[in-house]
Amino acid sequence: MNNAYSLTLQDAKNIAAAAEEEASRNNWAVVIAIVDEGGHLIHLLRRDNTQFGSIEVAIQKARAAIAFRRPTKVWDEHVGEGRLRYLGLPGTLPIEGGLPVVVEGQFIGAVGVSGVRSDEDARIAQAGVKGLRGTR
Repeated sequence: MNNAYSLTLQDAKNIAAAAEEEASRNNWAVVIAIVDEGGHLIHLLRRDNTQFGSIEVAIQKARAAIAFRRPTKVWDEHVGEGRLRYLGLPGTLPIEGGLPVVVEGQFIGAVGVSGVRSDEDARIAQAGVKGLRGTR
């Protein structure tokens, strides 16, 4: 029998709070989405004045990160290098800003951020992941 970790609602709120702190520090209007290991939305935070188009993008970044167990930056780099076949994979989103959440080698969820430049989205997502590590 395996012992498995899972994200709780409080974990998701901790991730979102740490990510929002980074966004707030830079006055960035973003959406922060946290999903569980199955890609199901646990928590969504939309900062004031964030375009509504970022809602679905943030969710899809998180889902792509957990589905393939890697940062969405990987797909961004592949497509940028001209390897367009990756666009045909179901669930990929080749835009930086989605990161898996890993605890003791277990992929337990992901965070996706959308609203500013993709490297800034990734910076916010990374702050969220670090925020969870600080609470465990």
